[in-house]
Amino acid sequence: MKAKAQARRNAAPGYKGSSATRGVHHLALTTEDMKTTAEFYVRVVGMPLVHAMKVPAGLGSGPGNRGNPPYERIRHYFFDMGNDSLLAFFEIPAGAEPKALRDAIGGMQHCAFAVTPKELGKLRQRLMANRVPYSGPIDILPGLKSIYFHDPNGIRLEACCQPAAREKPTVIRSVLQPKSRAGRELKTVKSADADWLEQMTAALPQR
Repeated sequence: MKAKAQARRNAAPGYKGSSATRGVHHLALTTEDMKTTAEFYVRVVGMPLVHAMKVPAGLGSGPGNRGNPPYERIRHYFFDMGNDSLLAFFEIPAGAEPKALRDAIGGMQHCAFAVTPKELGKLRQRLMANRVPYSGPIDILPGLKSIYFHDPNGIRLEACCQPAAREKPTVIRSVLQPKSRAGRELKTVKSADADWLEQMTAALPQR
């Protein structure tokens, strides 16, 4: 516990939080064209394919469905998105489902990946070489630069880097606010009382 606490302080001085989760295991998205999607993430984004399968029979339309897409024997591929986390896709039969609206409630507005400044430059080169439109680099917050682009399914992606951190991005530290600054915004939330504000800001540094 002491080693974990020390590592947390080194990564973000003053931060007192300790998440019950250990980051993203995998994100599961959907596509109608697994071949094109796989080519894009391997060749353009730079995520190696690590697992390719078809969902076992009975887990789609059968009684064994556990919340996955309701189609039998569909492809389910996994890609390495870094730091021992995975990006996964299900291949939905063409025309079976409408295109998602990224600003719908409960939807995924965009997916942002942490990269180093060097890898951001390489990604831009691959995007240009493959004629993939992108915007940026854009200063999204002090010390953070991002580029935005879309995958073949229309999913909006962001590659975000910290130029000052060079090869060792510190994601939490890059956005960590002092308690007073976060509190100014939190006070605008309807029915925010003192107990709620204290709970929400308990992990934040004083300044």
